[in-house]
Formats: sequence, C-alpha cells, structure tokens
Amino acid sequence: MSQRSIVALFKPTSVAVIGASDNPNRAGRAIMRNLLSGGFSGPIMPVTPKYTAVMGVLAYPNIDALPVKPDLAIICTSGLKIPAIVERLAQFGCKAAIIMASGMGDLMDEQGNNLLTLTLQHAKRYGMRILGPNSLGMILPNIGLNASLAHASAEQGKIAFVSQSAAICTTVLDWANNKGIGFSSFISLGDATDIDFDELLDYLGRDSRTSAIMLYIDSINDKRRFLSAARAASRNKPIFVIKSGRSKEGSQAAMIHTGGVRGNDAVFEAAFRRAGMLRVNDLIDLFAAVESLAHASVLKGERLAIMSNGGGPAVLAADELIMTGGKLAKLSTEVINDLNQHLPSTWSKQNPIDMVGDADVKRYSLTLKRLMDEETIDAILVLHSPSVMQQSEPIAQAIIDTYQQHPRKNRVNILTNWSGEDSAYLARKKFNKNGIPTYRTPEGAVRAFMHMVEYRRNQKLLQEVPQSIPDNIPTDSVTARALLQQAQADNQLVLTTHKVSEILNAYGLKTIDTWFVENINDAVEVANKAGYPVALKVQSPDLQSKSDAHGVMLNLTSAEDVHQAAHSIIDRVHQINPNARIEGLVIQKMALTAGAQEIRVSVINDPVFGPAICLGESGIQWDPTQDAAVALPPLNMALSRYMVIQALKTNKLRDRHLPLGLNMNALCVMLTQISHLIIDCPEIAEIDLNPVLAAGENITLLDVDVRLHPADYDASNRLAILPYPKELEEVLVLKNGLKVMLRPILPEDEPRHMDFDNALSDEDRYKRYFGVRSKMTHEEMAVLTQIDYSREMAFIATTKLEDGQELTLGAVRASTDPDNTEAEFAMAVRTDYQGIGLGKRLLEKLIHYYQNNDTPVLTGFTMFENRNMANLAKSLGFEVSFDMEEHLIKMHMAFDKKP
Repeated sequence: MSQRSIVALFKPTSVAVIGASDNPNRAGRAIMRNLLSGGFSGPIMPVTPKYTAVMGVLAYPNIDALPVKPDLAIICTSGLKIPAIVERLAQFGCKAAIIMASGMGDLMDEQGNNLLTLTLQHAKRYGMRILGPNSLGMILPNIGLNASLAHASAEQGKIAFVSQSAAICTTVLDWANNKGIGFSSFISLGDATDIDFDELLDYLGRDSRTSAIMLYIDSINDKRRFLSAARAASRNKPIFVIKSGRSKEGSQAAMIHTGGVRGNDAVFEAAFRRAGMLRVNDLIDLFAAVESLAHASVLKGERLAIMSNGGGPAVLAADELIMTGGKLAKLSTEVINDLNQHLPSTWSKQNPIDMVGDADVKRYSLTLKRLMDEETIDAILVLHSPSVMQQSEPIAQAIIDTYQQHPRKNRVNILTNWSGEDSAYLARKKFNKNGIPTYRTPEGAVRAFMHMVEYRRNQKLLQEVPQSIPDNIPTDSVTARALLQQAQADNQLVLTTHKVSEILNAYGLKTIDTWFVENINDAVEVANKAGYPVALKVQSPDLQSKSDAHGVMLNLTSAEDVHQAAHSIIDRVHQINPNARIEGLVIQKMALTAGAQEIRVSVINDPVFGPAICLGESGIQWDPTQDAAVALPPLNMALSRYMVIQALKTNKLRDRHLPLGLNMNALCVMLTQISHLIIDCPEIAEIDLNPVLAAGENITLLDVDVRLHPADYDASNRLAILPYPKELEEVLVLKNGLKVMLRPILPEDEPRHMDFDNALSDEDRYKRYFGVRSKMTHEEMAVLTQIDYSREMAFIATTKLEDGQELTLGAVRASTDPDNTEAEFAMAVRTDYQGIGLGKRLLEKLIHYYQNNDTPVLTGFTMFENRNMANLAKSLGFEVSFDMEEHLIKMHMAFDKKP
C-alpha cells in the first residue's frame, strides 16, 4: 500500500468523528473533547444521527451529509457497524481511518464473514488506510491534532513514539508531560491489521520533525518489511525499542494480548541489533532513553568525565560506567594543573572529579568550562548531592549558563544528576526547561549515556568493511542441494554426521571421519580399519541426546573395547528408553582434543524471523535464549566477528586461553560458511553442531544433527533479511574484448568502490554528483555498498587484473520508494573505461531487473551537460524531457512500454 495514502494520517486537513457523542461515558465524546482542545485548524465534523450538535459543533446524520470529504475519520462505533462505515467512507474519498473498537477479529456477520476481514477488504479496494482496530489513537502536536482517547495531550517535540500497548502509551505520555518532554508523533498502533511498524518507520525515518524514534513492541507481523524499514530509518536517526515477552510467561501473555506469533526473545534481540536499533529492558530505561534523545545532541565520542561534590555518587557512577562497558576520559597533566588553580588541594586529582562537599557555583562553573575546553572529553556527567553549605538551584543555573555559553556546546554532551527530592526538585525542573538531560540517580544517568554509546557502537559495527572469505574455501551449493533433495525424496528428514559430512564439506566445514554400521561385528571391523582410538555412539531417531541416554563411549583403544562398549551402549539405552529404535552404531576417529576448546553452533527456525544462528559453549542442556549469542543470516566476516564479540562479551562463549583454543578468523569463517549453507539450501530447517572442536585455525565438527523441511515446504519468505542475489551475476565480453562480471554490489566491495569513485575525472564527478564534491568518507561509502536488496539495487562491472585483483569499472544503482511504485537510478563509468559499451550493458541490466521486480516506473536525472547519458537512455527506451527551471534532463520509463 502507498506511503502517499499514509500521508493523510499525518497531514489531514479535515477530520470526521463517526459515532460522536455528547454522552460523557462514550468514546465519541472523549475524541471530540480532545480534538477540540488540541488546536487543530481544519474542520472537525461529528457524524451521528442522535445529536444535532456535539460539544457545540454542528453534527451530521450520516457520512453522505458531510459538507467536505474528510482526510481522516475516527471511528468510535461498535465493531458490528464498522465494515459498512469503512466502505462508505472509502467510497466518499476518505483516505485514512482510526478504529477504536476492540475484538473485531472475533465478530462475524449473519453470513459468517469475519467483520475485520470485510473491513480491510473494503479499505483496500479504495486505497484507504486503517490504524487499528483497538487503537488509542494518535497525537500530532505540530498540527494540534489530538485524535486519541488519552487522558492528556502531548507537548511538541522531536521524538516519535509508536506503541502496540495503549496502557504503555498513557504511561509514557503522563511521564513525559511531567518532565516537559514533547513528541513529533505519538501513535497507538493497536492490532496493526493494516498500518504497521514498517510503514510508520519509513515515514518517520524521513520526517524532518522527528530526530529519534521510540517503539514499544509486543509482536511483529512482517519480519522482512520491519527489518528493512528499521535499518533504513536507523541510519538517519536513533531507534530505541522496548520489547515485551523476555520470559516465556511474558511472551505467552504478549501473544494473547496481540494475537501475534511468539518468537524467541534472543532472536528478537539479534534482529533489533542487526537493524541498528537499540533495545532497552524496562520502562525506567525507556524513560532514560527518551530524556537523552529529547535533550542531548548526537554523541561525538565515548569518553565521559564525571564531576561531583561528593566521592560516593561519583564512584557509583564510575562503577556503573565501567561495569556496562563505558570509558572514563583520562585527564591530561595540563587539565589537572588547571583544575588545581581553583579546586581545593584535597580534590581527587583524577576522573571522577571530586570537587569536595562545599563546592559552590564558581567551582562548578570553572570545572565544567575547563572540561568542555578539552578535546579528549566527549561527554560530562555533572553530579550534585544536597549540601548545607550550598543551595542546589543556583548551582544548576550556573551549569546551564556555562554550558549554553560555551563554544563547544554542540561537541560535548552534558548529563546531570541532582540527587534528592525537595532540595533538588526545582533544579531538575530548570534542567528540563533548558533542554539538559537530568536523572534521579548517578547510575540512571550513566545508563542513559550508555544507551547513546551502544547505539553509536552498533552503527559503527554495522558499517565495518568485511574481509573476504579465503578463495580456497569451497561453496558448492549444487552438490549440497542435490544430496539434500535426495534425502527429502527418501523421506529422510533427520540426518546425522555420517549422512551430512559430504554436504558440510561442500562448504568447507570439516567433519571427523565417521562410519555407520548396523551391528556390533561390523562396528569392530570398521574400528580395526579406521585405527584406534575411536568413539562409539548409538544411532536412534528416538533420542534427543545421545549423551543423556548414555549412548556415547569415547577413547576405545581395541576391538575388545569396541565390542564391550557396543553391548553396554545398547543395554543402557534400552534401560533408559525401552521403546527407542536403534538403527545402528556410529564409529568416529577420536579427535585430538588436547589444547582445544569445545563449542556449540546451532541453526534454529524461529517462528517470527526464520533461521537464526546460535553460538555458545558445548553442552547437553542448551537454551539459545539463555546460553547463546544469536544472529540472523546472511552473515559476512564482519557480522560474524560482531557475533563472536557479543558471545564473548556476554559470557555465552568463554575464551579459556587454551594452547590452541579460539581463533577469531577461523570462527568467523565457520559462521559465515554456515550462513551461506543456510541461505543456499532452503531444504534445511535446523542444524545442531555439538560439539565443535576449536583448535586454533582448525575447526572440526564432531557431532552433527540436521533436520530438513518436507519436500513441499514453501521457502520463499523464510529469511528475515534478503540475501545477496547470486543468481543475478552475469559474465559478458565488451566490444573491445574485455571480459567483465556484472553483479550486485557487496559490502566487501567498499575499498574497490572507493578506488573507482576516486578514479573518476573531475568532469565525470561533477556530472555524477551534480556539482563539485569532495571524496567519499567511509560512512558514505558504507551506505553505497551495504545495501538492502529488498528496496535498492546496485550493479557493478568488475574485471580481473593480471595480479588477480578485482577492479571496479562502473556502477549503476537505483532505490525504490517504500511502496515499490518508482525507482530512481544513477550511473557512472570509470573515466578510462568509457566508450566500450559498458554503460549500455549496465543500464540494460538495471532495466531488466526492475521489469522483473514489478516496479512500474524507472526514472533518472542528469545535468544538461551530460548529453551522452540522455542519448543512451533514449536509445534504451526512456522518455527524455528537459526541465528548464531546474536545469536538468529527466529520463522516464514506464514498464508497460517495452524498452
């Protein structure tokens, strides 16, 4: 559905209230009261046959009687009437409606049709958008629109808040009004049957009035659209999320509340992190994050200085900072010498700066000014404890004045904690009024600061340039898929080590030598041929864990050991599980474990986000929610490294510093190859590699269980993030005989793409960027190479040099709007490779891609001076027109016309 139609929700010029009432117990009365008190400048039209006027405003008996077409309708009637109301509103030309009623999904009409389904069908037929049902409404302070059932309105500000919970909405609104914090948009999503998080994120991510976005989420309906929209928005502004259902019981309650699917909380966490969002754990953290975003400027660095009139609060703040992974700024000798000039001789002489209990206005002001002068300090936390010697409020005013008058105020973030209640209340009010974040405790202030730090770190990690997988590591999807599809055809949906070794080896994942036998005598014979020592394991489809059933024996050194172990294993398994079917025995060469570390890697199939990769310690009892770091595929080397760092940081994986042990590069290669395997092979539902033996650069999979989907499984939407479309790669020969590869761009291409951009002549750069442009930064180049294939495409042309290095010769890219109604392209060819037909082949590639992508229109713009580009476009079927006012050439292709 169109973002253009969602504009009616955010920029209505007229509002109709269907079911308006003068009865104070009715929703229609509350809506009218809030609308009239909000200051909305357009017409507010109550629709009801019961009253001639509502709250002094002329009422209309039905929709047809309305004098003007409403942009927005607020429906306050019972669910039984809503399908007919929505149909008539849509026919009348209304473009958006908010439905307050709850329980519509359970209501049926006399013909047995679901009323919610009927409502949505009517709306879709006419291009009308629905917020809700079960919505509290929305508040847009900048236009004075309070179309909600909230007990209060919202002040104007720069934060957008979107929540699935009406109760959370009213709680946050009450708190924000008390703190003087405003909002650009305040939206209750309700059941999100039409308008959902993804469309709101797309809109708010582009909204100039919104500088930060806060979300309260119970469930996600469309994983791919949500993550795509969130990643796009988080590149422009911070997004903070509070997600219910961290516990199993809480997750079940959230599912009942929203009717959504219950997913694994650790996978939700991984999805938020991958999209560049930051999760906060509770309302206290959410409030702290809101305060930071409402008042603080963008964080330029992580080095925090703490200044206080007491040692205790400063130490508490420092402890919280270090325990949560923060950095204390180091005071230079010069700073310490300067502070010695106005601080007592007993001051701390280090960060945290204890200015001593009688610190007055002058001491606070001079200390803050000197710290703000220092380039090595990025943020300052100012603490104050009640003192009989000095009043709180004058010191607060001095901090405000010093900060606002300092030339580096936009470079240094400031946070404050005025402890206490009575004596500190007025001081905190002053900070709120002057836009300086203030918190009740030192620890709360530090946690708020660390929210900003974590957001900044996450964005930088997501922009890292990944190294390439070594060329000697295979990726043979043809072999792997043939074997998997044969297993599906044979209805073998559970595969163990001896059956999947060849599949794993096709992706460079090494398994231990493994043999399967059906009887004890064959086990002895195989062990003799393999050579001792060996491990012996039971093979049974009825055992969840071989070790739990005592079905594993290790370090068998002779034929007699194998014979006795086989009998013992079979007897013990039957004692524990008499009904277990024993298919046979598995023999493996004993791995050399000395100096190595055992870990576990699994791929689970989350009901919300699909395949997710889990990394943790080897063990029998394993819950990914508690025991593993989790990441969504696709992974590259940088994202794999991020996953390993997360596992180590959270102690899900412990580096035991063994002689061989963990090797970061080897772990990342393994995780990246597992990701490739999952992406290339939709037949795979789950994988459990336990244990995996990490011995420095050598990683060996000792025990493997793979579960397959049935052969008729629909894998079209299984991945939450669209992977690299390898099928679009194309090799061609240009008219000068040069062999080139046309393919989608990859994050790994950044260094070569930087070289390509720098190799453009000044004239070509001028034409490409519509003016003089400096060289690209890493951050800008990351945006061009780390693209979201679900909403943009960039094809590059590369060739191999004599030394084997790849050279980028040209690039064409286009981005679609969120509705996929139009894509806008741009193109450049390296200056010294022009005139050989490369530009034509690149643009043809893009045209064919968007034809097959069901995008109706492809457009582009170029300067008057770039007639070659215009002539090329015209030769390929574009309509070319001249915009004399903008001094641009417009190229337009509608795909109902063949190029």
